[in-house]
Amino acid sequence: MTTRVMLISPAAGEAQREARFDDDGPLTAAGARRCRAAAGALPAADRIAVSPSVRCRRTAEELGLVAAPAPELAGCAMGRWRGRTLAEVAAAEPEAVSAWLTDPGFAGHGGESLRGFCGRIEGWLARAGAEPGRVLAVVEPDVVRAAALAALRVPADAFWRLDVPPLTVTELSGRGGRWNLGLGRTLGAAGGGVGPGGNSQTPTSTHKDDISAE
Repeated sequence: MTTRVMLISPAAGEAQREARFDDDGPLTAAGARRCRAAAGALPAADRIAVSPSVRCRRTAEELGLVAAPAPELAGCAMGRWRGRTLAEVAAAEPEAVSAWLTDPGFAGHGGESLRGFCGRIEGWLARAGAEPGRVLAVVEPDVVRAAALAALRVPADAFWRLDVPPLTVTELSGRGGRWNLGLGRTLGAAGGGVGPGGNSQTPTSTHKDDISAE
């Protein structure tokens, strides 16, 4: 039987507007409006999950989804950098920031290494694929990246080469541990379904992603 996983990236939050390593701040007003406009655009699902961050939970709520936070889908833990801006960290620890962007094994910020994080998400995807049906999950952009790498069996070194704009859907379908990947599409207005979306080149969520504001 086939498993279908739809990964929905959240609307932009205040931390991304400020280019800040996410400190669990709220959605921007524009982000909340976009969610409400898209409510009803997603298909029914057998299972619904959400990253435990405030902006993912708020995005799910505004989309009309009922889901309990899934700790295993949390974004990559950033240790002492959490809540600081990328500019602040780069000024204070330039060599560490360079290592973070180039070495998947780096955990010098006291948090989670990118390689360890990708392994965690790969494990979740394997468990999700063990049951047939449709899974909807509102997750941080870095979770979408890690899931795409796992589906394609690409090493963590490629993480920064994937871009995940706000409120887009990435679809995975597969069976027996093999996945097909549908790249991010914009979540349409209510009744309009999921349609073609654009791409951006902003750095990530302090993880380099969603640093850009809406």
